[in-house]
Amino acid sequence: MASSSLFLRLPKSTLLFLSPLPLSTKHITSFCTKPKTQTLSSLSTNPSSPLRTKTQSHAPLENPTLDYEPVIGIETHVQLSTKTKAFCGCPSSYGSQPNTSICPICMGLPGSLPVLNSKVIEFAVKLGLALNCEISLRSKFDRKQYFYPDLPKGYQISQFDVPIARNGFTDLDLPCEFGGGHRRFGITRVHMEEDAGKLIHSSNGDFSQVEIKNMNSFSAMHRAIDFEISRQVSLLKEGKSDEVIQETRLWEEGAQRTVTMRKKEGLADYRYFPEPDLPEVILTEEYVNSLGSGLPELPEMKRRRYEKMGLSMQDVLFLADDFNVADFFDAAVGHGADVKLAANWVMSDIAAYLKNEKLSITEIKLTPMELAELIASIKNGTINGKIGKEILFELIANGGTVGAMIEEKDLVQIMDPNVIEAMIDKALAENPKQLEQYRGGKTKLQGFFAGQVMKVSKGKANPVLLNKLLLEKLNAKS
Repeated sequence: MASSSLFLRLPKSTLLFLSPLPLSTKHITSFCTKPKTQTLSSLSTNPSSPLRTKTQSHAPLENPTLDYEPVIGIETHVQLSTKTKAFCGCPSSYGSQPNTSICPICMGLPGSLPVLNSKVIEFAVKLGLALNCEISLRSKFDRKQYFYPDLPKGYQISQFDVPIARNGFTDLDLPCEFGGGHRRFGITRVHMEEDAGKLIHSSNGDFSQVEIKNMNSFSAMHRAIDFEISRQVSLLKEGKSDEVIQETRLWEEGAQRTVTMRKKEGLADYRYFPEPDLPEVILTEEYVNSLGSGLPELPEMKRRRYEKMGLSMQDVLFLADDFNVADFFDAAVGHGADVKLAANWVMSDIAAYLKNEKLSITEIKLTPMELAELIASIKNGTINGKIGKEILFELIANGGTVGAMIEEKDLVQIMDPNVIEAMIDKALAENPKQLEQYRGGKTKLQGFFAGQVMKVSKGKANPVLLNKLLLEKLNAKS
């Protein structure tokens, strides 16, 4: 317990809590809808609570947002990669044996005093800067009082009215299927807080990593949001606005509906007050600036850089979506690869191989330097695209170099017009019937003859030169 956590909250509203997704320790999504003259409450789901009550089922409305604006907020808990917990020296090793990473400070025993982990401050400031927030040079910790079985102290050290960062934003690019263009999303606050522990019940001493959550897919989140918008709008249209309350709800996959679990606590129930055992967090502008200068290239900066390189939005979104893919692409370009060709190879053949084999780009044996060499070999006419693909998959699976593979397998492209012309003459002589049909109007047979020549050349004939000479031969007067 008491592990290092950051808390990110978007627009101020009552919240729809959906269960964790693999993006972070907790990835909690929220929304509310509001009509033009009235703000609605939102739905909240928390699968860890055992309390469940029945709720009225509402069929989805045909066009529920006609007079209403859905407003969706996200609350995300981020587990920090610190070696020790936020306020004590216990290791923050998730998944360790029960009761092996606790101390009197974790348990809030009398006489024990918390000590703030400086790495938590560093990470919090970096996140705040990355989200374009205002950094508070003076902030404080507060006690949030509530009973929870995994929180033996009876309170949580958090931040209330003076968080470490606030009033930020993040810019995103939307795919064409979602409207396209650039969108800016506001960030209300980033604050630090300790995490609760995790209860594990086992009668046989077997403590295996099995955790079942209610919301286990983005599609389920989508359906839950659609249902809740319809439910709230239906209540308002029926004059039952008093039934739209701040509460925790969960998603029933079988019934395709949300149901009430528990009523949400209000701020007064938490009885916040300044944490008496911790001093203020006081930062200097020099410290904040030094952390800002050390930040890596952020996704927004990367996307704009790719745009300036002449890539399409589809290319930009694909490449910037995965840090490892972006690093691979950047390294290939750094070795001289043509920007657009490198993007095409990464997004098509390489991506398809990764998907089929269920691998990440860091697990293949192809290096960015060899991809650059492969692209250069195709551009300068050493090999053609068909042979290039064969080399690509060989390099992905087994490694090696482009040069050695071309030499070993004698894959150099045939560029001599006389050699290619002799192959064409042979193909025409061996297929007189098809030649007659071509000259009788079946011009699609050009592909047949090109295929015959490629077969004889073992795929090494330069396709541009081959088709030029072939057309001349086919259209020549007999």
